[in-house]
Amino acid sequence: MDWDQLHYFKVLAKTNSFTHASNELNLSQPALSRSISRLEEEVGVPLFERKSRGVQLNQYGQIFLEHTNRALSELTEAKQKINDMVDPSHGTIHIAFVQTLSSSYVPDLISRFHEKYPGIQFQLSQNITRKILNEIHSAKINIGFCSPQEPYPQLSSIPIRKEELVLIVPKNHRLAGKESVQLHEVAEDPFIFFKPGTALYVLIENLCHQSGFDPKKTFEGFEERTVADLVGANLGVALIPRFSGLDTEKVSVIHVENPECYRTIEMVWKTNGYMSPAVSNFIKFVEQQTT
Repeated sequence: MDWDQLHYFKVLAKTNSFTHASNELNLSQPALSRSISRLEEEVGVPLFERKSRGVQLNQYGQIFLEHTNRALSELTEAKQKINDMVDPSHGTIHIAFVQTLSSSYVPDLISRFHEKYPGIQFQLSQNITRKILNEIHSAKINIGFCSPQEPYPQLSSIPIRKEELVLIVPKNHRLAGKESVQLHEVAEDPFIFFKPGTALYVLIENLCHQSGFDPKKTFEGFEERTVADLVGANLGVALIPRFSGLDTEKVSVIHVENPECYRTIEMVWKTNGYMSPAVSNFIKFVEQQTT
């Protein structure tokens, strides 16, 4: 078996469809099918259950996927380590971050780092905390800036900043225009929430429980801008991190006195994974900036 076979297997396991997998891989379906068949012959057992509308991993395939993920991660780290040995001063750092850091924090941080290390390049992406942590764990990215709510196995982190969570309400809301409120004052209002599985979902639900109520969740969004737009459409109220570009023509932004509403943003990286000189220098640089 080779790298391509393992990669094809991983994509097919993710999509559960030869059609979708072949489109993602830019590979013909017959070629993908032959590659998977050869892999199954080499392993000695079928890895998928064939169904009328696609495929699904069987018990053998689930075990093989676990080891495939580890093998591909190890090979990726090995290739990166060799590249760094060839040219250690011109590495690439892969970073993912939550939306509220995109307007100034991350760009400013990279700009200051480039003054010291102009040869280092960056690949940037934006995502929610859960997906960022998974990408670090699988070695798809080197560093994440996010807000984990509990320790994550095999990852290290340091806090870099606190972000206030503000209450936003529609402009015609009874509390619009107030400078500050108690969170329990919106206990009976419909709440625009973040999607389950996001760090903000857990944090905001806990803050509501601290205030003595279960939020009446109506609509949900993955990111801050979507939640703010739903509030601006007069569909409810929300707690969100303050971010650049919030449309104050449609929503009123209010400080919450009680409970204290904030989230901690952390820099997160893999504890025992290979760390290139570029990544190591960047982590040290950020640590110096936050002390």
